[in-house]
Amino acid sequence: MTAPQRDPSAALAAGSGVPLVRVRDLAVTYDGEKSAVPASVTFDITAGEVVLLLGPSGSGKSTLTLALNGLIPHAVPADIGGSIEVAGLDTAATPVAELSTHVAMVFQDPDAQLVTGTLLDEVAFGPENLRMPVADVLARAEAALRRVGLWERRGDNPDLLSGGGRQRLAIACALAMGSPLLVLDEPTANLDPQGIEEVYTTLADLVAAGDRAILLVEHNLDAAVGFVDRVVVLDLDGRVAADGSVDDVLRGRAEELHAMGVWLPVSALAALRLRRAGYALDPLPLTPEELRAGLDAADAPDSADPDALDPADAPAAAARNVRRTDPADRADPRRNAPDPHTGPANATTDPSASTPLISVRGLTLRRGRTEVLHGIDLDIAAGEFVAVVGANGAGKTSLIQALAGVVPPPKGTVRVGGVDVGRADARTLSARIGFVFQNPEHQFIAHTVFDEVAHGLRRQHLADDDVRRRTMELLVRFGLEGKADTHPFLLSGGQKRRLSVGTALVAGAPVLVLDEPTFGQDRARADELLALLRELNVEGTTIVVVTHDMQLVTEYAHRTVVLADGRVRAAGPTADVFADAELIEGAGLRLPPLQRALLGLERHPELTGLARLADLPAARGGAA
Repeated sequence: MTAPQRDPSAALAAGSGVPLVRVRDLAVTYDGEKSAVPASVTFDITAGEVVLLLGPSGSGKSTLTLALNGLIPHAVPADIGGSIEVAGLDTAATPVAELSTHVAMVFQDPDAQLVTGTLLDEVAFGPENLRMPVADVLARAEAALRRVGLWERRGDNPDLLSGGGRQRLAIACALAMGSPLLVLDEPTANLDPQGIEEVYTTLADLVAAGDRAILLVEHNLDAAVGFVDRVVVLDLDGRVAADGSVDDVLRGRAEELHAMGVWLPVSALAALRLRRAGYALDPLPLTPEELRAGLDAADAPDSADPDALDPADAPAAAARNVRRTDPADRADPRRNAPDPHTGPANATTDPSASTPLISVRGLTLRRGRTEVLHGIDLDIAAGEFVAVVGANGAGKTSLIQALAGVVPPPKGTVRVGGVDVGRADARTLSARIGFVFQNPEHQFIAHTVFDEVAHGLRRQHLADDDVRRRTMELLVRFGLEGKADTHPFLLSGGQKRRLSVGTALVAGAPVLVLDEPTFGQDRARADELLALLRELNVEGTTIVVVTHDMQLVTEYAHRTVVLADGRVRAAGPTADVFADAELIEGAGLRLPPLQRALLGLERHPELTGLARLADLPAARGGAA
């Protein structure tokens, strides 16, 4: 799925006027830190321009965005070197309230900026604080809520929205301010494919007039690549490594960016691998459409074996194998569990021969007066890697929270390892299932990384020596041994995520449940975390993830559960589920980018129907 393509003439015109933003030699050093990150950044942004800011974890992207609207240094203490000017105002010397009329910010975590009791009040809050006339406030609030598809829910409490719904609300709040610069930090991280399309359509309309600019921090480049005009890349030291057009940076320097751990579109990653295998793909494709067109024009390499795969009938056959269901005929997913010790990501066996590790029967769950899950039946076998997918509001997070007892399910509806989750105490549950929240900070309770891990062991009344030994063993495994005395909130995003996984595992639970495990991660850290999850799965841990990243699902999950409107619509082997395009589209999802590019490809039958990057031909000479 790609964002709406912008008019090329608008992109050419962008950047031709007086800069709206001037960043000169910016260096930010937080209190207590010795080095500045970012260390030295210089660039301009002009009205009408959409600038994509990329960089590996720790390069200073989020810090830079906070400096643009004055939160650094006015709210977050730090030393500022160099300067930032927005509309001629020095952000280090201008109050945040005054800057807010020039810079609107959407944070990575929408909960960090939601403060009122209804959606309408939330969107009106900013304009009200500008002391605008009531009629203007209401007009702005209505227009913003309609743009993000939330006007009909204007009287609801924001807490009733899904994660993606809260993200759209945060965007509406920024739009209502009418600021000429909109800064978006991972604005689509919690959105389903339809929501992403709606957000980028809205943003494209905003910049089309030419009087606004957007700075976008985004890792879902499959969605953003057609929307941006320019790309600025920070390296690991927090310096500008590249600044230029999409063609110059993403196409021309893709190998370099990949080596830096920067996200690239899935189609670009596939093309890099296919190039190394001998396929002539020049220029580098960035979208599924470009990859398909490039392959249609490219000869197969001499080493390609057209008979190695014969998937011509696979999609139709797979579609027939998916268990689809409606409310009156829910699927029984007790089949095709993986053998994590011998099979690839989509290898399966038959779990119906043994008692499932997780059993859900007739689960109905309410949040307030709203019924969010309706009679869910689901089995998960020991050793499976299961993805739960669906549109925003489908009930994904509610389901996994019920599995883990974070939201107590009705008694007798959920069992994990034979234990009734609705009746079990917290200690019993933590020994059977570990839960990782979407935002790691929501589960941190201690003042040091060491104590965060040790807390779960101390609850088991282990001897101090055993607690220390096992804590350090886990920190070493997760690459956190050098951070034992650091406060968890001071870790990088990737380190926080690894710590949250470690604390969930410390009790030795056989099941690990994660909500959006790659949220806020750069490509290198995401790959690192997913490799760790795969390793744990191979060792026998049952993994259940909720994610909107369909490519992640196809790469890692043995089995996929599709939710829609609080009901299980399908459950089956991942390859089979995604072979049913009608099912996926009907659930408000989209096929993974690689599958969309290769499905039905006629010129290269050896590639047709492949969905995983790992299944693409390897480089000549055996290198991956």
